[in-house]
Amino acid sequence: MSDGMTGRAPSPCVDVCRMNPARDLCEGCFRTLDEIAAWSRMNDRDKFAVLAQLDARRAAA
Repeated sequence: MSDGMTGRAPSPCVDVCRMNPARDLCEGCFRTLDEIAAWSRMNDRDKFAVLAQLDARRAAA
């Protein structure tokens, strides 16, 4: 995994693709449906911004 803004942003996908309707987040990667849909078009800076939010989302779940 990359250390921030050096290199390419890794995908957080863990092949558990189930949306939790109560939280509007994927139960595997904790991204929103909009984030998942846009991921391939995002630049690395935007991807790292999403990645930075995932630990907090995971902890809140």
